[in-house]
Amino acid sequence: MNIKLVIAFLFLITLAKAQPQILDKVVAIVGKNPLLLSEIETNLLQQKEKKEINENSRCKIFEDLLFQKLLLSQAERDSIVVSDQEVDGELSRRIQYYVGMLGSEEKFEAFYGKRISVFKEELRDDVRNQLVAQKMQQKITGETKLTPSEVRTFFNTLPIDSLPLVNSELEIGHIVRKPPVPDEAKAAVREQLEKYRLRVVNGESMSVIAALYSEDPGSAKNGGYYEFGRGQMVPEFEAIAFRLKQGDVSEIFETSYGFHFLQLIARKGEMVQVRHVLMSPKISQLEILKAKEELDSIRELIVSGQIKFSDAALKFSSDKDTKQNSGLLINPAANSTKWELEEIGEMDQNLVFMLENQMKVGDVSPVIQYVGPDAKQAWRIVYLKSRTEPHKANMQDDYIKLLNMASFERQKKSITDWITKKSKSTYIKIDSEFNSCKLEYNWTITP
Repeated sequence: MNIKLVIAFLFLITLAKAQPQILDKVVAIVGKNPLLLSEIETNLLQQKEKKEINENSRCKIFEDLLFQKLLLSQAERDSIVVSDQEVDGELSRRIQYYVGMLGSEEKFEAFYGKRISVFKEELRDDVRNQLVAQKMQQKITGETKLTPSEVRTFFNTLPIDSLPLVNSELEIGHIVRKPPVPDEAKAAVREQLEKYRLRVVNGESMSVIAALYSEDPGSAKNGGYYEFGRGQMVPEFEAIAFRLKQGDVSEIFETSYGFHFLQLIARKGEMVQVRHVLMSPKISQLEILKAKEELDSIRELIVSGQIKFSDAALKFSSDKDTKQNSGLLINPAANSTKWELEEIGEMDQNLVFMLENQMKVGDVSPVIQYVGPDAKQAWRIVYLKSRTEPHKANMQDDYIKLLNMASFERQKKSITDWITKKSKSTYIKIDSEFNSCKLEYNWTITP
């Protein structure tokens, strides 16, 4: 069983597509919680779309859902609940993700044949149960913190032929230079935005103004609309949104994306609905070329040994996320500075070609174009700090990977012990259709 079942939040949106009608029935009962055949088949359909299916997939899904039902059963005993605000927040995050994939709310609603508000209500109970189960699972596993000594003990228990093979990994850094924005360009944008803002204040439709003039590709077609909770937007944007009263129009404010003003449509607990207009100052081609020349000069200082790459990153880089880290990029999937080429390719396929075919350890790339998270044009140089060859995992090179493996095994043991204990005191009945499944855990079945 994948113990990340609940945290992964299987989003059952494939139900909204036209699918063959599933003849439903109860295939298991855990406590007071029935497990329906349709739940299994829906998950199976989703895995088929992702091409993650094999002959044991149906049984694995069945056991994953048994686990979730047992979590819900125990959560009820332990009085674990989630608030409406938590459910609304999770629903909005998921909808926003899929709207982003499809391009707009209109395309989302056309694809699934229903309004977003209807879609949310249909999913509300499922999402609430998943959040409750997640809290219960976190209570079982606790916060796993292992010492280096414990990680070494775990490593020493692994047979040599069971040590994982680690692919080639790279450590890379970059220095980013963004063209400076002239004060005149900022003033021009502010002046134009103020004209649009006053039109809204005087009664014109914020939705129409945003659709006509906003430069935000993610919301302009939807009249500048966003719905979000705390921690989802850049801090400046979020602070303004949560400070307004319903119907209020903000003053103009600046973020890394440009200049904005917004109108609060509604606030529901820790969720807000807003419309906003974004405009960015226009940068001349001369300023863009000047930034490239500056970075060329910085590169020459590094290559000639007059300054270390790490010092140059701290002093000159426009990337706030990496300049304090010697310019090194952090791999969020591994929480380390090491990247596999495939992971780098998800960010920039051209960079993979350069790293694989043109650069040796210690090299600094020529100046190349770069578009960061703020979608602004910039330049960067890339530094290849290290490259490992494929190898069997070892404590010196792969501590973070081994730490994650050891933590996973500890969590898995906690889950195994908990299922063994709780299944003995919980009513569990399984339909004979699944008797042939070779289940991973020792479920105690009620006669």
